[in-house]
Order: sequence, then C-alpha cells, then structure tokens
Amino acid sequence: MLYALGKSLGSEEGFAEVKACLTSPLAKFVAWGLLSSLLYHLVAGVRHLIMDMGIGETLEGGRLGSKIIIAVSVVLIVLAGVWIW
Repeated sequence: MLYALGKSLGSEEGFAEVKACLTSPLAKFVAWGLLSSLLYHLVAGVRHLIMDMGIGETLEGGRLGSKIIIAVSVVLIVLAGVWIW
C-alpha cells in the first residue's frame, strides 16, 4: 500500500495505474483485510486504555470486554467492507 501511495503521488500516469489496479476484486479484498486488522487493533487498544483506568479488570469484566470487542469489531469490519465494495 505504501508503494501504491508513492506511485500515485509521483505522476498522473502512476495515479491512473494505481486506480486501475485497486478496482480489481483481489485488490479490494486485500485492502479490506488490511483495514479489518487495523480496525480490530484500534478497538482492542481502546479496551486496553479503558482497562488502564481500572474498568473491567476482573475476570468477568475481561470476558464481557472481549465479547464487546468482538461485536464492535465485526460491525466495523462489515461497514468497512460495504465502504470498500
């Protein structure tokens, strides 16, 4: 993705090549996969910040937090898929 960014910023021809490449289903799937992993990481990071404040540090709170993280991540990943496709 960094290579594509550099190429697209280099010239108009490079931008056209990257745009044509990113319209393929495989490229969209790869972009969706990368975005999905980043979204999960973001949501889990927010959970850890909340736990640093002393909320959800018990075993029961940890289990509930994990379920919430999975649910929120699934919703965000589906929304990202709709946005990309």
